[in-house]
Amino acid sequence: MGDLTNSDYYAKNQGNDVSSNHEGGFGVSVMELRDLMELRGSEAVVKIQEEYGDMDGLCQRLKTSPTEGLTGDDLDKRKEVYGENLIPPKKPKTFLQLVWEALQDVTLIILEVAALISLGLSFYQPPGGDSGESCGTAAAGAEDEGEAEAGWIEGAAILLSVVCVVLVTAFNDWSKEKQFRGLQSRIEQEQKFQVVRGAQVIQLPVADIVVGDIAQIKYGDLLPADGVLIQGNDLKIDESSLTGESDHVKKDADKDPMLLSGTHVMEGSGRMLVTAVGVNSQTGIIFTLLGAGEPVEEEKKKEKVKKQDGAAAMEMQPLKSAEGGEMEEKEKKKANISKKEKSVLQGKLTKLAVQIGKAGLVMSAITVIILVLYFAVDNFVLQKRPWLTECTPIYVQYFVKFFIIGVTVLVVAVPEGLPLAVTISLAYSVKKMMKDNNLVRHLDACETMGNATAICSDKTGTLTTNRMTAVACYVGDVHYKEIPDPGALTAKSLDILVNAISLNSAYTTKILPATKEGGLPMQVGNKTECGLLGLVLDLKRDYQPIRNQIPEEKLYKVYTFNSARKSMSTVIKLSDGSFRMYSKGASEIVLKKCTKILNQEGEPRVFRPRDKDEMVKKVIEPMACDGLRTICVAYRDFPGDPEPLWDNENDILNELTAVCVVGIEDPVRPEVPDAIIRCQRAGITVRMVTGDNINTARAIAIKCGIIHPGEDFLCIDGKEFNRRIRNEKGEVEQERMDKVWPKLRVLARSSPTDKHTLVKGIIDSCLTDQRQVVAVTGDGTNDGPALKKADVGFAMGIAGTDVAKEASDIILTDDNFSSIVKAVMWGRNVYDSISKFLQFQLTVNVVAVIVAFTGACITQDSPLKAVQMLWVNLIMDTFASLALATEPPTEALLMRKPYGRNKPLISSTMTKNILGHGIYQLVIIFSLLFVGEQIFDIDSGRHAPLHSPPSEHYTIIFNTFVLMQLFNEINARKIHGERNVFDGIFRNPIFCSIVFGTFAIQIVIVQFGGKPFSCTPLDLEKWGWCTFLGLGELVWGQVIATIPNSKLRFLRGAGQLTKKNEMPGDEDMNEDNEEIDHAERELRRGQVLWFRGLNRIQTQIDVVNTFKSGSSYQGQLRRQSSTTSQNQDVTNVSSPSHVSLSNALSPTSPAGLPPTA
Repeated sequence: MGDLTNSDYYAKNQGNDVSSNHEGGFGVSVMELRDLMELRGSEAVVKIQEEYGDMDGLCQRLKTSPTEGLTGDDLDKRKEVYGENLIPPKKPKTFLQLVWEALQDVTLIILEVAALISLGLSFYQPPGGDSGESCGTAAAGAEDEGEAEAGWIEGAAILLSVVCVVLVTAFNDWSKEKQFRGLQSRIEQEQKFQVVRGAQVIQLPVADIVVGDIAQIKYGDLLPADGVLIQGNDLKIDESSLTGESDHVKKDADKDPMLLSGTHVMEGSGRMLVTAVGVNSQTGIIFTLLGAGEPVEEEKKKEKVKKQDGAAAMEMQPLKSAEGGEMEEKEKKKANISKKEKSVLQGKLTKLAVQIGKAGLVMSAITVIILVLYFAVDNFVLQKRPWLTECTPIYVQYFVKFFIIGVTVLVVAVPEGLPLAVTISLAYSVKKMMKDNNLVRHLDACETMGNATAICSDKTGTLTTNRMTAVACYVGDVHYKEIPDPGALTAKSLDILVNAISLNSAYTTKILPATKEGGLPMQVGNKTECGLLGLVLDLKRDYQPIRNQIPEEKLYKVYTFNSARKSMSTVIKLSDGSFRMYSKGASEIVLKKCTKILNQEGEPRVFRPRDKDEMVKKVIEPMACDGLRTICVAYRDFPGDPEPLWDNENDILNELTAVCVVGIEDPVRPEVPDAIIRCQRAGITVRMVTGDNINTARAIAIKCGIIHPGEDFLCIDGKEFNRRIRNEKGEVEQERMDKVWPKLRVLARSSPTDKHTLVKGIIDSCLTDQRQVVAVTGDGTNDGPALKKADVGFAMGIAGTDVAKEASDIILTDDNFSSIVKAVMWGRNVYDSISKFLQFQLTVNVVAVIVAFTGACITQDSPLKAVQMLWVNLIMDTFASLALATEPPTEALLMRKPYGRNKPLISSTMTKNILGHGIYQLVIIFSLLFVGEQIFDIDSGRHAPLHSPPSEHYTIIFNTFVLMQLFNEINARKIHGERNVFDGIFRNPIFCSIVFGTFAIQIVIVQFGGKPFSCTPLDLEKWGWCTFLGLGELVWGQVIATIPNSKLRFLRGAGQLTKKNEMPGDEDMNEDNEEIDHAERELRRGQVLWFRGLNRIQTQIDVVNTFKSGSSYQGQLRRQSSTTSQNQDVTNVSSPSHVSLSNALSPTSPAGLPPTA
């Protein structure tokens, strides 16, 4: 079916292309190339031979040269005929769709309904002018001086504020989406690829590659287009992204030359002819199918839902979650947005929001019930009024008013600003982190980084500059501490050395002259090889003529470098028909395979095992202790006849002759030691994981400050590490791991699997009470698994391979370790911003809910009206989240230990602040509510009838309330009990403008808000008093800061409470990686209890029956089996902690009773 869809799609999209291709002057059409690319292995080879003769034939048809590439004058034409290398992105959601999504919020829907009912009823006039009298208090004052006309205002105002909230939310989502797209396109633009054009190798953005280009591929590349291999060395490709097969596929120009876009080069190098780009490539076809398939699926889903009738739908509810979960998993995998379980912060916040929401719901329900009951009792019981039909609308109007008050309580209680605050804070941080060279790919990584307790860093390029320079060497039995003068070496040794280095390195590695005057020469390609080529230049020789003499295609066989071999070898055919192989690699590995060594005259002499040991002691270890990486260069000659079996690697890479050992230095980046000290101060352990030898690694670790002489730490290599953590069977044991990792600081000569094992071991460890949060840096393809496993993976933007970038969460655009410290700072800042916002938000919540609740119960009317509450909600949610979430980070953030995963969100200091400020505000508000009219000598606003004009009394309460929030917002800037709340306030212009802006709008609302906001203008004196009471918040804040936490015992309990609930549940949920929501968990618990109850009753009945009828033994057995099946049900439904239940019940089953009486 897939093929059919493809060809249909193409018949539609490219119907006119096939004819035009040949007119375009190319000898092959898009469809022919597509058919070719669907073949694999030998089929493809046969097809190429049949259709085009050979690869050169195909190149001619595509008007390109296999060695020189395109000339570059017909690029636009190629794009026209074969398409561009772009896959059109999926359409973003429109603003209206986002508005529609924002409207789905339950609280908003409740408000809309209430507002509409209120609107409808305000236009309803009860028939008969004088029936008002008979309806009693209900109608009193309702019709005063045309006030009824203004009844609609409240409903309209609520609707208006709903619109505001929706627009703000939608706009936020929209800008977030836009930012994300910008980020994506930036990541895409950064991917460049090496292409041969006009015989020059150039770097091109992936989007500029066209069909007919000759692309150079090497280890670590992510292939940007489909192509056919022209020439390859030891090429192995990971095609799992397309085929799902995890084994690496060997590619060969003669056996299987097909290379597909989106696959990773795991080993080797080569050149390919690009045959399909963009939507015509294999990845493109899959994307277009996904894009084309979506609308159809959705239609089907909708139909299905319609078919289910109500009852069935109800029954389906709990079951759906399991299937839904799987679907979502698949969706997520497709979208690849949520890489890991929900982030720590989001988990904590969701939990908190649910708890607060539940509390709010209960409060609002109680408020409504009390109001309705009070009204009913007062009217119909105490005053014994009959229920008159013509009065019904008026009663209903009262009930709607009560309902609106209830909803208002709920609206204020539900912290819908939380997700907003998180989004704003993260989006703001991500934007700013861009400036600090952190390109964040997954939003939550930024916040997780604040909790990091361990960083496992690569050495090369991250801690060091990744500019390799040869500084010492051992040639012809002499150890030179610096690079010798070429005259000191014999011509023979020098020739072999220069040839070995020039030919046995990737031809893409070069040293180019410096771009700036007086700058260092540019190193292109593999840095270690650059160091060796630098040695050739230091010996006053040039590598380029040697390479020109033997171009890449003349190399007979190449064994490319990989993490298993740790060496690279190249075989060339000499003029007399014999072969010579040059080899280079990690010195201890290559030296093991050497049986001879060149002496001072440049002649091979025997190299015995004891010479090797001496060499290691006298040459390699001293070099390594100076922090040098040692590379051994060797060669071996083979006879031309019989030709050796090249595939038999072990025999070939043996009996070598050592030429020299080079010590290459990679200096530590100047800013690293300081960054590491800052990490250690912040409670983060830095570990170095490197492929270098242990002495080099230790020397660099001391230079960086990862280890200090005299400390108790471990520096071990991969071999020793595996010996310590694996049992006899070779399996990793967590308890052995736990003995190693706490002290481990340097892991040398490590393989990619060791890195992954270490990261996994630290994450899974239960040694500390807090689960460790691990960040990992990596640049190679082999670091992919460790980057994926880590909580936060950092890939190197410059030296990193595409595979590493793909697996990471954050890309360091300058490859610098000190940027990681910046990421930690921003991460902690996000966490603190959320805490600041919570502290502010919860104070307002507590006060507003209590005021609305008690006010409603005592005076039958909330002192804060619905519209006023919505305005308060707007300042405390949207504006406050903007103001508090955009605080810039300070160095002080790095002076404390990480929070860890299971620390409650609300610390004891915060609880103290919330309760303290809550008490102050409640005292003020209630004093104003009940004795305010005497203090200010004004009319009381209590017990006002329906639709009465706004009172000065209630306006003062509203105004004071808002001003107290404003000044408390300044208090909320500090959450660790600091005294100076104004510290650094002007560094945050957003905060200042929001505080002043809110104050200005508040003045406008009070003075000119009138009926919709239930306000009357106040004079200057009353404004003065309101402001004075607001300013009291700042003074009171200082009072609270003086009370030590230790005095308030119950606070610790408050923190603990959330913690206890959080821990077991969260861990279980995360382990299964399903996010069961709380309702569902309650539901399960309910089911378990229900089954348990049933079971007990059943068992008791059984026992009684058995005693009654001592005769029928069969009956007992039958019953027993039913009991056991019941027990099994319990076991299935319940979670593992209830499993013991079935065992506990079984002894009471009749088996234990005498068989017959």
